[in-house]
Amino acid sequence: MVDPATHRQLYGRRQGHKLRQGQAALVEELLPRVAVAETGALDAKALFGADRPLELEIGFGGGEHLAAQAAARPGTGFIGCEPFLNGVVAALGHIRDGRLDNVRLHMGDALDVVERLPDASLDRLYLLHPDPWPKARHAKRRMVNHGPLDLIAAKLKLGAEFRLGTDDPTYCRWAMMVMNARRDFVWRAGHPRDFLTRPADWPETRYERKARRQGHEVWYFRYVRG
Repeated sequence: MVDPATHRQLYGRRQGHKLRQGQAALVEELLPRVAVAETGALDAKALFGADRPLELEIGFGGGEHLAAQAAARPGTGFIGCEPFLNGVVAALGHIRDGRLDNVRLHMGDALDVVERLPDASLDRLYLLHPDPWPKARHAKRRMVNHGPLDLIAAKLKLGAEFRLGTDDPTYCRWAMMVMNARRDFVWRAGHPRDFLTRPADWPETRYERKARRQGHEVWYFRYVRG
């Protein structure tokens, strides 16, 4: 289990291009209404006012996957975590345009939010195209490591699903090695093509389309909390 008191360094950039006026307005006006509270315990009632299924996406990029999932299942509450301001702004645009009232956002370290959720409270968790940190000396920074996975396993309900997507061969091999060493996740793959084909309820992201245009293979992993 990850010790909540342990200091974590959040690597990577926080902001790219300067925000336009309309984007800045989203941050000022909409973000406070959908932001996860900075402190205190979290559950469906605290986040959405009533009990409901909960799903969480770590590093949602531009938010298109998060928004598509939320639009498809309005009765489920979605938590999106992303440290990159421009990604948060893009997600706010999707929330506004789709009139989505079942999404809450956290701009920062996802594990800070995951730690505050009750055990066995998540129905699904998404980790799509995480930073691969390809150099061996940076491997400890990867989200697919036993420390974060211990925490994720604790927060997933039995039978809940952990979805991982990557187009990086090093990360693919690393993830299979780490996940195959665990006994608390069962890989939902009966045939090699099962992790080469995107499931119908797995919306494509801009990052994934870009990876395919560059000739990259994309791998889709689905694990059940056992």
